[in-house]
Amino acid sequence: MAKLVDQFGQPLESGTLDQPQTSRLTTLHRQVAGHPSRGINPARLNSILESAEQGNLISQHELFRDMEERDGHVFSELSKRKRAVIKLNWDIVPPRNPSKEEENLTAYVKELLQDMSDFEDMQFDALDGIGHGFSALELQWQRIGSDWTVQCANHRPQTWFQLDLETRNELRLRDSSPDGEKLQPFGWMLHIHRAMSGYTARSGLARVLVWPYLFKHFSVGDLAEFLDIYGLPLRIGKFPSQATETEKATLWRAVAGIGHNAAGIIPASMAIEFQEAAQGSEKPFQAMIDWCEKTQSKAITGSTLGMDTGRGGIGEGLSNIQNEIRLDIRDSDCKQLAGTITRSLIYPLLAINKGWADIRRCPRFVYDTLEAEDLKTYSDSLPKLVSIGMKIPTQWAHEKLRIPQPADNEDVLATQAAQPATPATDKPKATTKAALAALSASQSDGKTAFPDQDAIDGALADLDATLQPQVEAWLKPAVEALTKASTAEAALELLASENPLVADSVLIEAVARAMFIAELVGADAVLQELGE
Repeated sequence: MAKLVDQFGQPLESGTLDQPQTSRLTTLHRQVAGHPSRGINPARLNSILESAEQGNLISQHELFRDMEERDGHVFSELSKRKRAVIKLNWDIVPPRNPSKEEENLTAYVKELLQDMSDFEDMQFDALDGIGHGFSALELQWQRIGSDWTVQCANHRPQTWFQLDLETRNELRLRDSSPDGEKLQPFGWMLHIHRAMSGYTARSGLARVLVWPYLFKHFSVGDLAEFLDIYGLPLRIGKFPSQATETEKATLWRAVAGIGHNAAGIIPASMAIEFQEAAQGSEKPFQAMIDWCEKTQSKAITGSTLGMDTGRGGIGEGLSNIQNEIRLDIRDSDCKQLAGTITRSLIYPLLAINKGWADIRRCPRFVYDTLEAEDLKTYSDSLPKLVSIGMKIPTQWAHEKLRIPQPADNEDVLATQAAQPATPATDKPKATTKAALAALSASQSDGKTAFPDQDAIDGALADLDATLQPQVEAWLKPAVEALTKASTAEAALELLASENPLVADSVLIEAVARAMFIAELVGADAVLQELGE
């Protein structure tokens, strides 16, 4: 019988799913986190980074954890980047040209993920790898009926792991051995997030962000010292030359305490003078802090949009460019995390429950990163393009505008139906003027109320009937010419050279006939009024 293997080819042993791997390594749970950011300086920081490259990841990840806690700007920017991903809709899609079995497996695993109440938390914890370079979630399995499902995914600190000595790329649990303990098959959702290429220890943003953090740390300390020294007036105590040491000590305590207590006592022979506060500026310190925060923002989100907006604003064009950069970074995060979920969660669920062994044909987890196009632009453009004969698939329009296709028997929006037209006669389609005349022409005795108007309307109807074939002969090739042309100039040339125009003789004769009838009717109406 074939043995079940995980996504890395490691065989699944009996009893592996019964308990988490770290339940046996109790020393890891008793570890207390260190804080290497205390008293950090360039020499110590360089030592921490070199140690991580050699496989000892503890200090590097403890330092970055301190940075997230102590630097509100780093925390805010990383939080934006994580939440930009987890707010998106997701789906499970089958492989290319799926079989019926693969479609059924896709629906099955989608239901399992939808039933996981903490799936959003799993995504958030996995994105902790953006800064650290990797994030490890230990899967705790449970059996419900005949199915194995993930009960919870516990985020484990990066300090619990080390790199193997041979490749310095494989993450292993620290178990007091030089090479560490290999991760248990199907026991982990391990997300390695690559902000940079290279060894795992160098793949996260931590190594980029530590230097701006260090410079900012110094600048904030210098600014605090500046405000402490230059923000208070200078206090000078004066004592007579014959003062004793006890009297001098009393004066010193009064000078030192009066700045905070605003009260003190000294002998009458002594005095305290307040000098004007020393002149200085905080601008050099603030400029350094701003530079550090802008560098951090560019490293995390790809732009300084939030900072620039709060300090005078930026142009619309630059704002659009920075927004596109933000979306590019978000889409990259989505693809990396989706691949991890497919390998480390979907494949184990199918392998354990359905015996599925072909990871190449495994259903894939995908995020919906498509942005809806501008509805107003498309609503103006599409009718015009359709009117000139362009063939536009409705499915394409629905996808562009992010409007779902209606389900069977689902109500859809529709425009108000037009009023039914006047019944057609043996003449060509009636014009608007003829229709209005017809509404006012009938009387109870069947006679016409306005015979002169009827005559004019009849002439106009004859004019329509005469010119209709000419217009149709011109319109059809005109539309074909417009669809063939690639530019507006080419379309005009085709219209001018290859399409027939309405014959001049036909047009002149039809218009002259209508004008003649109108003149006769007008003259007859005048004579009738004079006769009355």
